Amino acid sequence: MTEYQSIGKAEKKIDGLSLATGTGRFTADFTADQILHLALCYSPHAHALIRAVDLSPLEEMDGVVDVFYHANVPRILHSTAGQGYPEPSPYDAVLFDHKVRFVGDRVAMVAAETREIARAAAQRIQVDYEMLEPVFDPVAALADGPQVAAEDAHAVIPAVYRPEENLAAQVEIQVGNPDAELAVAEFVERHDYETQYAAHCALEPHAVLATFDENGRLVIITSTQVPFHARRIVSRLLQLPPGRVRIVKPRIGGGFGGKQEVFLEPLAALAALKHGRPARLVLSRREVFRSSRTRHPMQIRMSTGVGKDGRITALTMDAVMNTGAYGSHALTVLSNAGSKVLPLLNKIEHLRFFGRSAYTNLPVGGAYRGYGATQGYFALGQQVDIITRRTGQDILKFYKTWHIKSGETSPVFEALGEGKAGVGQIIRSCTLSECIDRGAAALDWYAKRDRHLPAGKDRVKGVGMAVAMQGSGIPRVDMASAAMKLNEDGSFNLHVGATDLGTGSDTILAQIAAEVLQVDLERIVVLSSDTDLTPFDTGAYASSTTYVSGNAVRLCAESLREKIVDVAGAMLQQDPAGLHLRRNGVQDADGTRKLTIAEIAACSLYRQNQVQLQAQASFVGDESPPPFIAQFAEVDVDIRTGRVVVTRFVSAVDCGQPIHPRLAEGQVEGAVVNGISYALCEEMLFDQRGRTTNASFWDYKIFTAADIPELVTILVESHEETGPFGAKSVGEIAINGPLPAIANAIVDAVGVRLFRAPFTQERVFRALEEKRRREAAGGP
Repeated sequence: MTEYQSIGKAEKKIDGLSLATGTGRFTADFTADQILHLALCYSPHAHALIRAVDLSPLEEMDGVVDVFYHANVPRILHSTAGQGYPEPSPYDAVLFDHKVRFVGDRVAMVAAETREIARAAAQRIQVDYEMLEPVFDPVAALADGPQVAAEDAHAVIPAVYRPEENLAAQVEIQVGNPDAELAVAEFVERHDYETQYAAHCALEPHAVLATFDENGRLVIITSTQVPFHARRIVSRLLQLPPGRVRIVKPRIGGGFGGKQEVFLEPLAALAALKHGRPARLVLSRREVFRSSRTRHPMQIRMSTGVGKDGRITALTMDAVMNTGAYGSHALTVLSNAGSKVLPLLNKIEHLRFFGRSAYTNLPVGGAYRGYGATQGYFALGQQVDIITRRTGQDILKFYKTWHIKSGETSPVFEALGEGKAGVGQIIRSCTLSECIDRGAAALDWYAKRDRHLPAGKDRVKGVGMAVAMQGSGIPRVDMASAAMKLNEDGSFNLHVGATDLGTGSDTILAQIAAEVLQVDLERIVVLSSDTDLTPFDTGAYASSTTYVSGNAVRLCAESLREKIVDVAGAMLQQDPAGLHLRRNGVQDADGTRKLTIAEIAACSLYRQNQVQLQAQASFVGDESPPPFIAQFAEVDVDIRTGRVVVTRFVSAVDCGQPIHPRLAEGQVEGAVVNGISYALCEEMLFDQRGRTTNASFWDYKIFTAADIPELVTILVESHEETGPFGAKSVGEIAINGPLPAIANAIVDAVGVRLFRAPFTQERVFRALEEKRRREAAGGP
């Protein structure tokens, strides 16, 4: 095993002190003189035309500066999804429209001297609506529902898109002949699974401040995951050259995909440009719930044919995804439900994935950690449990036999990417079988499986498990860049476009640079996420930062290393090929002569062949090496009330070489808690008019510290040869297992299976009641 200086070490988080002491600034902490405060007026109706907007009630209000709405704002179709370009999401949104498509769709924006005046004014706008028939069910919307999207909405890439049928996206791939194989299978398991709407619940709400620099250029400070995509979208909507727009991402209080959306930045910029004053828009928690983005609900019908030997011979997956009122990420999240899931069991020779995304008059889906894979694994993870129970197989041995392994591939890689054909690849690193063994041992799996052990009065224990894979960026799409320069004291400036969301990516990237250059981490000074000062990066999504941005930093540091060694060779009058970097310096092969990095910098800057030692590099991956995970849940189920409590949750993950083990563990455990909360309690609820009824933390239950079970995280190292120092991603994968693992554990405990999430006390209680009725009637 390679011994590293910084890689694999729990280094101090480089922004830890500023965050702990409160000196680190978030978007809402920034201020400016003469700020215009913005507030939005939202639709109370799910589907309606705006016949008239009456602003007269605002005429007598002091402090109201302006009102923006469809009659005075240019109508430019775009996508709010901060993705690659051309965007795979349809152009179906405008800043303000004459039609509203969900409760919470924006109608107008008030600019005022104070936030209080702006909000009061927004409430007093009178809107005359012509009601239209809404559609809330995605299947009904695709069948014959009223058209939701704009008449002129269109796709900008070659893709199946029929808004007149409420079809926001469609994907289909087939390998072999699954229908024929299903027809001759020993038996077929066919089940319908359904996942729910969920909110991101980032600690920091969406916020933006648009202001100007001394040259009159627009500067937007914003809580975004995608600064460069935000610049492109704002520039287009405001008809400005990108060079006139600067996006700055300060500290962010969580993103989880929700801040991959560019839907506030253009509004603040619009007001600022018109009035020549800074403009600020900060959403309340209720606004975030009702008007931002969500996890896409999905309905999946999975059919698996099983042979006499218990092997899965064919699998079909039919998915209907609810994209809500706009098609943000409608194609790519849908695609991932197949592309990140089906390669796992790569020995299945006959496969089909058919997916459709439907427009409805409910809130808008968007990017959310797991990004479609979470929904897909809910189905696959239970389906495997069902089959192994029916055939009497050991589920651990089943997975170890049939999961994809190093040196293998899957036809799905090439057939299905994110919204288009994928990229073929060979798995180069996989320790999933070891993950299964070590996770099972940590839970004491075989001592607890099928034991129905009592956990107290009316409570029964059960265990369940699930396995998953994800990816590391989008191959041949995601690109990252890095730039470095050497200072005279031997420190380095590292400039990266990568976006740290609180995940610690600034620290991770600094560790990679420090390892290449063999210097202390404290010598790497990181600046990230400023479109004026840092090089291009597609942003923090698709589990791309460690692998894609990390490789860019590695290449950049290696280039700078060569230049440092060249200068050292001239100073020592030795062949650079015989010199090596060692702890903050350069030395010859036998260690007799050494120069410090500071001495080399001073020479290059002031004395001999003067030159600034600097480098830059970019990286685009040709593949997306998947991390792997085995997850195990232990639950207590109250047979009297249906209450489910997760008492222990084990995750054994292969993320390659962990750059910073403690941060990797934090990513896994954060995703696990996110996933357990989604499995047991998180669900956005709507009334018959499509209005969100639990748009606050008072009514929308998420896990708190008091709810978290015992968490065990095991990092099972592998070495990914294409990754920086063997690393792969880790940010998303751990959210994929809690849903199926907990569902399987409930079955193990009390013998009821839930195909719809979340597994609330009421749903489990009703399932237990139905089981008791069947048993009383003599049924299974």
